[in-house]
Amino acid sequence: MFFLTLSQIVGYLISVIVVLVIVQFVLSLLVSFNVLSMHNRWVAAIWTSVNALLDPLLRPIRRLLPDTGAIDFSPLVLIVLLNIIDIVLRNLALSAVA
Repeated sequence: MFFLTLSQIVGYLISVIVVLVIVQFVLSLLVSFNVLSMHNRWVAAIWTSVNALLDPLLRPIRRLLPDTGAIDFSPLVLIVLLNIIDIVLRNLALSAVA
């Protein structure tokens, strides 16, 4: 039962990280297309906070991936890796309960 609870907690944390990746992506698009300005203190604060949270996770992935120019695939790789971890932990927890 402990492993199932631990798996659910990790799954929740993974969901939070995925939402942060999506927020970072949408915010970067809005800044790129000049919908939002980085001169706005709120936008700059959100951008800095989200990047501070995600950079430790994305930096190792960026080092491993080849340089693709303007397109950064590290958020996609992070989401895929987190989903794989979630699936493995959930299946391990369910097998421990059964």
